[in-house]
Amino acid sequence: MPWTLRTEFTFDSAHVIVGYDGPCGRLHGHTYRVRMELTSARLRPSEHVKRDIMVADFKTLKWAKKDIEKGGLDHAYLNDIEELGDDTTAEVVAAYIHRKTMERVRADLLPGDDGADLKLKVTLWETPDSSCEYWE
Repeated sequence: MPWTLRTEFTFDSAHVIVGYDGPCGRLHGHTYRVRMELTSARLRPSEHVKRDIMVADFKTLKWAKKDIEKGGLDHAYLNDIEELGDDTTAEVVAAYIHRKTMERVRADLLPGDDGADLKLKVTLWETPDSSCEYWE
């Protein structure tokens, strides 16, 4: 792939890992750090510029850093997110962020562009030294 778009951001959220026998089974929070890496074989237009000069808009990749009331994950109680429910491990949250990001990226594509060349890798840190990577 000729282009890789990278961005990093943080968001703060709380959760409980239901059924976990230990401290993670109690309500606690994290300052999650996220790295997005989106690769593409070609450049495309975006909502804000109609020429083929972007892999994607950085705004599209950074949706999760928005406040929960604005559609992001910042200051969310992750267990309240229907698609996550009781499964709020780093692995499940990383896959969720991947899925929702790709939905947003694909929504920005022009008709006839299936985005087959777009590949996303999400790295999610729960702590400064514990992370999970998810990609398809």
